[in-house]
Amino acid sequence: MEIKEILKKHGFVFKKNLGQNFLTEGSLLRAIVKDAGVTEDDTVIEIGTGAGTLTSAIAEKAKKVYTFDVDTALEPVLKETIGHLNNVTLNFLDVLKCKDIDLTKIIGEEPFKVVANIPYYVTTPLIMRFLESSLPVKSLTVMVQKEVADRLIAEPDTEDYGAITLAVEMRGNARITRTVSRQLFHPAPKVDSAVVHIDIVDDKIKVKNKEFLAKLIRAGFQMRRKTLVNNIGATLNISKEVAKQTLVSLGYNESVRGEALSIDDYAKIADALYN
Repeated sequence: MEIKEILKKHGFVFKKNLGQNFLTEGSLLRAIVKDAGVTEDDTVIEIGTGAGTLTSAIAEKAKKVYTFDVDTALEPVLKETIGHLNNVTLNFLDVLKCKDIDLTKIIGEEPFKVVANIPYYVTTPLIMRFLESSLPVKSLTVMVQKEVADRLIAEPDTEDYGAITLAVEMRGNARITRTVSRQLFHPAPKVDSAVVHIDIVDDKIKVKNKEFLAKLIRAGFQMRRKTLVNNIGATLNISKEVAKQTLVSLGYNESVRGEALSIDDYAKIADALYN
């Protein structure tokens, strides 16, 4: 029985507020698992179980799958689609509301990979939830809105480049592995999607204080048309004069804008300002 028929059989009603768009195309599901590099040795956390189609594809390759969804109305559907899979544990929990210790109680302390068809409205919070956690995350492979994917891998001085780009680059290496037509979802969303794979790199950017670096990055993009000096003066407890002197001493133009700087530039400036 096809997924659409199973959903209809159980009287499942899609909820717009949860951004529910389920993947049904088998070759695409297997391709996403391949993009994630899932092997028989891997533990995988899936966010957004949906109808269990991606869950099933992951379970074919992974040692263990812990899948999370917030919609308990999916329970009868999932009993039928993934209830027979011995290596899958279904959890009706909101991962954004779970602390690291709560997740560890469920999944254990083994390193894991995250694979997810993320609802568009929680894309950034979910990505950052794992990037900033103390959990042993090896990688994230996420289906996101195409325009979000473009922001995650953008280059300096482009329209898509922003604080989220640098937040990802602080902690890992991101790339788009494939674009996905909206027609491959049920129901079809209004925009196309893309799969982004992020390899986590421990201590990728070495700085004196990572929290201060993150604050500086957020300040740099607070007002895009303003100079970095002005943004620092407006959002951090640092005078414009100190910010200006610091930038000039490092060889930067005092009128440089935040969107023109790479993660290495931000790290250099953060260390100098932190002193």
